[in-house]
Amino acid sequence: MDHIYIDIRTCELTLGQVMREVDRLIAEHPDQEIFMDGDVYAIVGRDRV
Repeated sequence: MDHIYIDIRTCELTLGQVMREVDRLIAEHPDQEIFMDGDVYAIVGRDRV
């Protein structure tokens, strides 16, 4: 199950801020893959198998 962390369509973050948030999410959730999902246009986390 994917966890949506940042909805790109509705957030007011700059690209640099989004990238910093991605780095923070990667550090805080080592058990997940953090990536940009183009289908939902959001930064999401997916549990590693």
